[in-house]
Parts: sequence; C-alpha cells; structure tokens
Amino acid sequence: MSAVLELGKGVGQSAACRALGVPRATLYRRLQPPAPPGFRPTPGRALDAAERQVVLDHLHAERFCDKAPVEVYATLIDEGTYLCSIRTMHRILAQNGELRERRNQLRHPQYKKPELLATAPNQVWSWDITKLLGPAKWTYFHLYVILDIFSRYVVGWMVAGRETAELARRLIAETCDKQGIVAGDLTIHADRGTSMTSKPVALLLADLGVTKTHSRPHVSDDNPYSESQFKTLKYRPKFPERFGSIEDARAFCQGFFPWYNQEHHHSGIALLTPEVLHYGLAGEVIERRQKVLDGAYARYPERFVHHRPQHPPQPTAVWINPPTPVEKKEEIQL
Repeated sequence: MSAVLELGKGVGQSAACRALGVPRATLYRRLQPPAPPGFRPTPGRALDAAERQVVLDHLHAERFCDKAPVEVYATLIDEGTYLCSIRTMHRILAQNGELRERRNQLRHPQYKKPELLATAPNQVWSWDITKLLGPAKWTYFHLYVILDIFSRYVVGWMVAGRETAELARRLIAETCDKQGIVAGDLTIHADRGTSMTSKPVALLLADLGVTKTHSRPHVSDDNPYSESQFKTLKYRPKFPERFGSIEDARAFCQGFFPWYNQEHHHSGIALLTPEVLHYGLAGEVIERRQKVLDGAYARYPERFVHHRPQHPPQPTAVWINPPTPVEKKEEIQL
C-alpha cells in the first residue's frame, strides 16, 4: 500500500491503483481514520432524531399501540401520510427495546401438569368417554367408563346414544353411591371434554366433596389409565367393527367388563385381576401363588438359575405424572 501512495504523489491515486492492480476502495478505506469498536456511520439519508421520535410517537399512539408495524404503515399510507418504511419502524422499535409481539392476541393459560397419587382403591378415579361405531356411517354410541387407577377396576360404565353432561352427572353420582365414597377421600381425573368440564358435573362433585382435576389440552399422557383400558376393549378378538344397535353395544360391554374386572390378569398390577386388588384380596392370592412357586423350586431347583422364584409384590402406589426428582431437576438446570 505504501508503493501506491508514493506513486500516487506523481501520477495520481487513480492511475497508481490501476498501475499496481490495487482497488481504489481498498486504498480509500486505508486512508480513513480508524473507527471506534462497534461504530457504524449513519447514512446521510437516515432519519434524524426528531423524525425518529415522530415515528415512535405514532407507534405509541392509542390506536396503534397494539398493532404491528405493517398495519401502522398501511393505515398511515391510506391516510396520505408517509413517515418511513416498515423496516425502519422495526429498527426504531428495536433501538428502544420494544421489538416484541404488539398485536392484541389471545393468550392461552399455562396449564399445570396434574400429579396424582393413589395408595389404595377409591382414592383417584379416571373417567373418559369413547365412541363406538354404529350401524351406518357417522353414527356412534358413547361409552362412559370410570376406572380406579390404583386397582384398574372399572367402578362404573354406561353406553348411551349421546354425550351429555346430565348423563355423566348421573353415572358419577350412582357410582360414588355404590362404592360408598366419603366426602374428601376421592379425586376424579378427566380430560377437558365438554361433559368433563361441564357445570352440572362440577356442581355434583362439589356437593359430594370430590376433588376434580383435568388433563392439559392435547396431552394424552395425562389420562393414561383410561386410554389403556379403551385399548384393551377395542383390541379384544370379538370386538366388532360396528355395532348393529345400542342394545348390541350394551350386550358386548355386559360381557367385557365382568371379564376385565374378574378374569383379566393385568400386567400393571402384578398379574392380579382388578377385582382382587380393589377389594383387598391381593395378599391371599399372592400367598397362594408363592406356595406354588416354592413347590416348583423344591422339585426343580436346577431350572431356576439365578434365584428362587418370587411373585411380584402388589402395588403400593400409582401415579399420574410422578414428580421429577429434585436431583434430576438440578441436573437439567445445570
């Protein structure tokens, strides 16, 4: 660069740059004094301070305070006023720390994750409604099911031709009466369907002294026990593609639910049936099963390589969304 400067003294800087193959822009940048760190020169065409304040005042005006810059720009143009470009409005907002969502939009509430614990039957119930296909397209029957999450016992069910809050209220009332629910002992969990969140159901639960909780919107994991029970229902070998009438649907359920409660050995409750666990017979059943396992071990000990066979213990606690351990939370924060 020094050679260009020396030659430029005699022939001119432009001729020197052409002769030595140096771009003039590079030379001119070298000749300028160094700028402070972060300094960016303001173009001559930029708005001055007063003009930027006028733009900001319009953006703060009552009629524009919750509108996006594009809406402000379009409205002013329609009124015959041009202040600056849309991009400049964004730039001015950013310089004042106001670059955020300005539009007046619906804010959805933050729903808390339900954390429910059951250590015995009739502490937490889960209920839901599923559709059963009817004889023709777009025809359905509605199956209401109330499930105890500790024992997986279906404490109440009903097949109806429609889904209404009044039917749900009646089923819950009859089921609480049948199970002898005492006020303050039971929590009923459901999703956010119209029947589940209805006023008649809420008033009934308040009268019965029953606590109600709801799943978060669009989170199926918040109601896993009802979803699992419906899957067991619909994957039964004899479950039909469609029911010919509501009587057919009721007849099928009259056979299914006694089987589910009394004969179905549930993998989630130590292969016990829901009825056995719900009515406190698990200890006797496990003791009898353990005697059978002990006898098998006495006859064929070589077949049990690792240890004596032990029957799984009956569950002592069942959660919907168990809380995250404190150690894991700290690890996540780190």
